[in-house]
Amino acid sequence: MGGKPLRGQVIVRGAKNAVAKEMVAALLTAETCLLKNVSNVQDTEIVASMIQAMGGEVSPKGDGVLAIKAAKLHSVHYRELKHIAGKSRIPILFAGPLLARFGEAMLPELGGCGIGERPINFHLDALQKMGATIEMIPKGVHLKAKKLIGAKIHLQFSSVGATEQVLLAGVLAEGVTTLTNAAIEPEILDLIAVLQKMGAIISVDTDRVITITGVKELKAYEHSTIPDRNETVSWACAAAATNGKIKIKNARQTDIMTFLNVFRLVGGEFEVADDGITFFRGAEGLKPITLETGVHPGFMTDWQQPMTILLTQANGTSIIHETVYEERFGYIHALNQMGAKIKLHTECLGGKLCRYSQRGYQHSAIITGPTPLHSANIEVPDLRAGFSYVVAALVANGTSTIGNIGLINRGYENFVEKLLLLGAEVTE
Repeated sequence: MGGKPLRGQVIVRGAKNAVAKEMVAALLTAETCLLKNVSNVQDTEIVASMIQAMGGEVSPKGDGVLAIKAAKLHSVHYRELKHIAGKSRIPILFAGPLLARFGEAMLPELGGCGIGERPINFHLDALQKMGATIEMIPKGVHLKAKKLIGAKIHLQFSSVGATEQVLLAGVLAEGVTTLTNAAIEPEILDLIAVLQKMGAIISVDTDRVITITGVKELKAYEHSTIPDRNETVSWACAAAATNGKIKIKNARQTDIMTFLNVFRLVGGEFEVADDGITFFRGAEGLKPITLETGVHPGFMTDWQQPMTILLTQANGTSIIHETVYEERFGYIHALNQMGAKIKLHTECLGGKLCRYSQRGYQHSAIITGPTPLHSANIEVPDLRAGFSYVVAALVANGTSTIGNIGLINRGYENFVEKLLLLGAEVTE
């Protein structure tokens, strides 16, 4: 049931985009690693099940704490990993640790949300330069390497996944690996902090250059994962869109400074405290903006879906230019069915041409507001759009039915419980 402001407090824990990768890092040592502030989301369960299938131990040690021991790893058929992983894109990141431990890795094809092409060629090119041989097999990939060798690697795009791949492969490689045009998201830096605790030697320069000096072995780590900034942003937009007020405990200002600037420009307000940030709509109402997504420290692509819902309630015409994923606007049709006025364009409607210029992708949106939204029956297409559909339903008049809601559990811990705590009327 929509039309009711969200008010109250929610807690965010470890970032979905960091926890899973830090669990994979535990495969680089036979010692027991302790990961804290772990969020109970589907991706965490998937990685735990994959590690256990290979003979590793993953044991809960209290609220949000996991002990991971990979002393007795063994290879398993890639189809078994595919059965566990489903549509997750995590399996490819097992390549580096498995090559270091066994000299071989057989991994399934990748899945993930349908937001555009996310090929693994960046991953495979990097591993090949480090000495791995690659054979594509039906529904998977077979990698071999007697040992990985440090190399000079340049990414055509600052891919988060490919950067993580090079980090996980380079720490036990022989020699020095230099990665240029690397991703430098907070989750990347958090993974680097984990690897450094394990004994890795990694430097990050200001020009997106990461240098990894390989070591012979790594030890255990104890680490508390950074809070999920994408979940923070989602709840912030929900607060302003419903004209409510939400305090997000554990939210960190330094991780979302770009978002906070945009949020203030659009008419949102926030109060920063030591234990979190409170978000609400400003007294002057919501204003239109022109916005482009980009790699960190730009406005993240995962933030544009909840921001789009917010802009449907702004007084005027807004523009969003998506430069990271070419099909990230696949959720717009359902919003227009709910009464939004959003037009998609193939042109680059921003300050710069992007890699999708003149390629026919609808990667720019013009949003006219404010528009009253009405209830609808809609199906969740991907994780971030799914949360945005829920926010749209909370803004809309009437009762909406949202299918495939389980997909949201991939990245939002206790999602329905938090909605109920904030005063939403929700039934499953």
